Amino acid sequence: MIDSPLIRSAGRDVLSLALMDARNHTLRLFGQYQQALKADNFAVPQLSIINPPLWELGHVGWFQEWWIGRNMQRARGVLCDPAHARLASIEPRADGWWDSANVPHSKRWALELPGVSSCRAYLLETLESTLELLEKAGDDDAALYFYRLCLFHEDMHAEALTYTAQTLGLQLDKAMLQAFTPPTMTLREPVLVPATSWSFGWHTAPGNAGFVFDNECAEHRVSVPEFEIDAQPVSWSQFAEFVDDGGYDRADFWQAAGWDWLQKTASNEGRRGPRYVEQIGSASGAVMQIRFGKTMRMLGNQPAMHMTWWEADAWCRWAGRRLPAEVEWEVAAHTATRRGFVWGDVWEWTGSTFRPYPGFTPHPYADYSQPWFGTHKVLRGASMATRARMRHPKYRNFYLPERDDVFCGFRSCAL
Repeated sequence: MIDSPLIRSAGRDVLSLALMDARNHTLRLFGQYQQALKADNFAVPQLSIINPPLWELGHVGWFQEWWIGRNMQRARGVLCDPAHARLASIEPRADGWWDSANVPHSKRWALELPGVSSCRAYLLETLESTLELLEKAGDDDAALYFYRLCLFHEDMHAEALTYTAQTLGLQLDKAMLQAFTPPTMTLREPVLVPATSWSFGWHTAPGNAGFVFDNECAEHRVSVPEFEIDAQPVSWSQFAEFVDDGGYDRADFWQAAGWDWLQKTASNEGRRGPRYVEQIGSASGAVMQIRFGKTMRMLGNQPAMHMTWWEADAWCRWAGRRLPAEVEWEVAAHTATRRGFVWGDVWEWTGSTFRPYPGFTPHPYADYSQPWFGTHKVLRGASMATRARMRHPKYRNFYLPERDDVFCGFRSCAL
């Protein structure tokens, strides 16, 4: 159960094991960075889409300590006042290094961060404190809220470490490379989903919901007309046809903002395919993509991956289709799996802008959702780097439409 979506309702004993599992996974991933970057003191290029690896590592421990060890209102759950005075950190300089709300992204490269051994010691101490407090915590959702939040937060940063390794071209060990390689898909015909009145969001009555992210609240009904949706994400062979047909050269396939992105940003790379692709074309039958520093041949029935929302939308326009609304994706994921709907290989762009559900109220970690409403696009599903306990059909991921470093793909719907 420690790596199951049921963790949202898990009690103290299971949560304790899951928190240890998450920390072990974080440190194992960071071990890959140590092999590749230790000789250069973990120096990496300053990019807007990644954090310095040592900052990422320390922030995981800081977040857990901030919301659990130093939080005198941790038992109040979502009723916690986020502005209340905190206890002192076990690391006196922690807030100046790892407080993401007050240390701007652009400043993180200039910090004199502690070394790996000090960061690892900090992660050990913060976890020990967390587990001791968890033993004494209550059994209700409020008492366990921040333990569940910190578990999922660490899982998110573990996935971020994974796609950062892809961005930096770090070579992973054989087992990890295999784990983070997308599987082949059985290509099936699209699925027709009947009209329905759908319960969107989580029922959040106290005591019976388990953990719920604030952007998943609150439950409301949505009328969904009948729709046809792909049974699986768009494959490399399908995307290659778009490239061969001049998809990256014809403005009529692109929204104006997407075409501007292509001209201003991607054209600097000579781009004619998704990110990291060195060769693509249905005529040659080859898609060569850099995977963790190695050029690999991608198979035609693997999901196409590492494209922006703009590229996904352009493919749909070329194909005479459209991206699914996030409610359509959710309905299909809940109701059509027995008819061939498969998800979980790549994050999937939807046609929906990230917005609050009716009645939204930010949770104490207010920076999680609220700042990104209206600018980001919703992705649904999961990727091969997503922990199983994070995979839920109601989970909402969200990124700016130009992001292509994450493990993202898409599927389409009939017009």
